[in-house]
Amino acid sequence: MKITNAYVNITSPGRNFVTLKVETDEGIYGLGDGTLNGRELAVASYLTEHVIPCLLGRDPFQTEDIWQYLYRGAYWRRGPVTMAAIAAVDVALWDIKGKALNTPVYNLLGGKSREGVMVYGHANGKDIEQALDDVARHTEMGFKAVRVQSGFAGLASTYGVAKGAGRYEPAERGLPTENEWSSELYLRHVPKLFRRVREAFGEDLHLLHDCHHRLTPIEAGRLGKELEPFRLFWMEDPTPAELQEGFRVIREHTTTPIAVGEVFNSVWDCHDLIRNQWIDYLRMTLVHGGGFTHIKKTADFAALYHVRTGFHGATDLSPVTMAAALHFDLAIHNFGIQELMPHSVETDAVFPHNYTFKDGLMHPGDAPGLGVDLDETLAAKYPYQRAYLPINRKLDGTLTDW
Repeated sequence: MKITNAYVNITSPGRNFVTLKVETDEGIYGLGDGTLNGRELAVASYLTEHVIPCLLGRDPFQTEDIWQYLYRGAYWRRGPVTMAAIAAVDVALWDIKGKALNTPVYNLLGGKSREGVMVYGHANGKDIEQALDDVARHTEMGFKAVRVQSGFAGLASTYGVAKGAGRYEPAERGLPTENEWSSELYLRHVPKLFRRVREAFGEDLHLLHDCHHRLTPIEAGRLGKELEPFRLFWMEDPTPAELQEGFRVIREHTTTPIAVGEVFNSVWDCHDLIRNQWIDYLRMTLVHGGGFTHIKKTADFAALYHVRTGFHGATDLSPVTMAAALHFDLAIHNFGIQELMPHSVETDAVFPHNYTFKDGLMHPGDAPGLGVDLDETLAAKYPYQRAYLPINRKLDGTLTDW
């Protein structure tokens, strides 16, 4: 079997997606997701101009060699654009493998380690009362784990809270919007939020919270300590992780579990975090972490240090990545939990898939390969539209982490 063609599809059914399609001389094709929120065209160009010409004529079963060729052979390694492009290729090749062997990808990764994949949903509200209502809605839907965010007095908006009646979607058409931020107000608010959630929903519901890189290590240590009575499943992205040693400070001040890594793109981004046991869950996703070939090695390394996975699963990752993540989650031993932000009806129609949700668990389905496809005719009806994530400024105007 040889690769005969590959091309990029860019579509925007409510938000932008970059999809790589790799075709072979036996009529089997595979799909990979190359979406990088707010920088989609950079990955599309990298794939089209620099990667695809190197794929033609190669054996798609040689996933390890092709991965190393694209990573080491380029000399300029790592970075979100490069790793998203490599991931798109790698996932597409594993999709081809599964289809050629007539088996779901999870069987190529070692087979099922569990019967279903626990996922967490996103509950939010403009204040605590609305957030409680949304937690109730998620429990009625069957979720066993819920991430909770809410707005609070003093800020017009905050991360994770929908601005209107629809679903929360951070990326917005046009140029980046600017939001205000105050860590002081936030730190006073969050313990009150989770006290109310525990009082209303008891001990059985898994609760998660995302700080979204906005705190200093000592602020995060303080927050984690104040949240200990409410037994969170995790506190996510408490501080920017460029300085991995900063997480030592957090670990020394709290036993609240820590999750980090949705912006990581290689094992080196989390090497010290894992080997020093400064984190409990790794959030790096397949699409930004180099695909199955690299993420499997990273997860195996994490397992040596009792670190489990908790992959990013926001709407900026297409159903191709969600399917891939579920195959991976089902197979590996040190799985922890999977994020789920449901896609829009339009997105689901463009990417028909076999994965399902029931009673708080998801399953990738048993179709050969990934079990997800791309309706290119429908995708063409949704042309690319420039969109960006917001930026954040403190109340005095200082630019800070969004």
